[in-house]
Amino acid sequence: MERRLLLVFVLTFAVLLISQPLLMKYIKKPAPEKAPAATQAAPTPPPAAAPATGQPATGGLKSAARPSVRTGKKHGVPAPPEVKQAATEQETVVENGLYRIVFSNRGAQVKSWILKNYTDDQGRPLELVKQAAAAQYGYPLSLWTYDEALRTKLASALYLVNQTGAVHAPAELTFAYSDGQTTVRKTLRFDHSYVVTVETSVTENGQPVTAYPAWPAGFGDEQSPASYASARIDWYNGETNWHGGEKVNREQIKNVSGGGTINGPFQWAGVVDQYFGAAFLPDNPASAAMVTLRHSLEVPKDLSKPEGEKMKVEVLGAAVGDRQGQTGERIFVGPKALGVLESVKANAPPGQAAHDLRGLVDFGFFSPIARPLFLWLRWTYHHMVANWGWSIIVLTVIINIVLFPLRLTSMKSALKMQKLQPQINAIKSKYSVKMRNLKPGDRVTKMELTQQQNQEIGALFKREGTNPVGGCVPMLIQFPFLIAFYTMLGSAIELRHAHWFWLRDLSSLDTSHVLPILIIVTTLAVQKMTPQAGMDPAQQKMMTFMMPVMLGVISWNLSSGLCLYWVVGNLVAIAQQVWMNNTHFGREMRAEAEKRARKKGVVTKT
Repeated sequence: MERRLLLVFVLTFAVLLISQPLLMKYIKKPAPEKAPAATQAAPTPPPAAAPATGQPATGGLKSAARPSVRTGKKHGVPAPPEVKQAATEQETVVENGLYRIVFSNRGAQVKSWILKNYTDDQGRPLELVKQAAAAQYGYPLSLWTYDEALRTKLASALYLVNQTGAVHAPAELTFAYSDGQTTVRKTLRFDHSYVVTVETSVTENGQPVTAYPAWPAGFGDEQSPASYASARIDWYNGETNWHGGEKVNREQIKNVSGGGTINGPFQWAGVVDQYFGAAFLPDNPASAAMVTLRHSLEVPKDLSKPEGEKMKVEVLGAAVGDRQGQTGERIFVGPKALGVLESVKANAPPGQAAHDLRGLVDFGFFSPIARPLFLWLRWTYHHMVANWGWSIIVLTVIINIVLFPLRLTSMKSALKMQKLQPQINAIKSKYSVKMRNLKPGDRVTKMELTQQQNQEIGALFKREGTNPVGGCVPMLIQFPFLIAFYTMLGSAIELRHAHWFWLRDLSSLDTSHVLPILIIVTTLAVQKMTPQAGMDPAQQKMMTFMMPVMLGVISWNLSSGLCLYWVVGNLVAIAQQVWMNNTHFGREMRAEAEKRARKKGVVTKT
């Protein structure tokens, strides 16, 4: 019984480590566009005698300013686009009840994106723009092109903007730039949600250029070196998985190809970390594409010593746009809260149903269990106890009471097996003698004797109504609940910075390590109290101490919310075991264990 329990725990956490998708589709990056020949910032119009080349395509949006045209006496000669450049750098601050975004007209990009309802580890409003990464690799909503020189030019140009200073949503910002060769227009619309509408167009010499709005590198919620490992590139193309839910493609850092291109169709795509995400929702999913970005960044090893020892981490980014030139899309930048994500609907290509953003929350392989568990936990928080720690406790108690019959069934199966053990040993001994007495040329082989032995043991199980795996099946039924609870607590942003007694954050580890120590103590108590009729006393003594120590090591760095679930589950198990030990079945279990111990002692003396 205990060996099987140990195996279940080992397999549980092995699956946690290797269950992430390992096979991802890679699509080759398209060839970079050739940079246009160098020209002056404001070229002079061509001479009137030059032949007309025809009206160039602007490739801009409907609202974009088109080049003015001057007409000669005999032929219409296109004039170069009007030069549009700001003289100085200016800022525009856009606010609603959820965020405060600071735009700079240098590059028409975001310098700050603060979520008002969330705080960082120091209790300050959460800044999502990772300043160190943005300064090196680009700021949010900058334009990414395959031509690095053009990309630098677009990020450093001074755009004309229609509004400066403080702006309150609903609002619209328009950035425009032209140097006579390159023409850019970017329009952003804001409402009272976490979603921003983005429309962009870039042309060079009148020809459309592929330029994707980007979130180039990292989130502000990534603080400690370990937190960077949770970053992923996610996208959804309308496929379903084994249980009929959304099959979201997820690429961990090690699998991301920096500068690689993933072609659509997809309904949404972007970069996420454990609790926040920047997801782009293309207006035209069929022609959408995403460029995955991966960079190295040096961060302090100890956050309390910013000037101390540094270590290198990887930061992810994504640029999403339309392959046909101009881009129209929405971008969601905010928390991966299930209620918020379900309110944001994506567009779908022909033949597909439009989905929301709930797929940004990764509930893992057992999501059909984990998601209802979370909804139950959230209901408990809102309707029973307005504290996430107490909600976990209530949920844990109910789950353990519901699963108690499985625990009882497993123990009964172990007792039946123990009672049949003398008969099983007798059968094995009989066939062991036959195998030792085999001689060359005998008609019966060792393999045939083994088959006969197994058939006789199977007939014994059938006659006595015993299932040899009956003790494992109930534990395997509990296995998905343990995994589902683990993934659910690790994905729920509601537990981020949630307090419970001495715990400041149920989503992070217990820095005082009180809960892991309680896991060791309570597991030891359960081991001591549980009669192990099917185990040798020497093995039982070893397992009594080895199991708690192993679980303590496993839980040392787990989130405190999960450790709380584990401790409460052990306390409920202790209460159940006290009751069980005083029943007829419990007394029978103890008697059987004592009988086996006495028999073992006699054999040892002999």
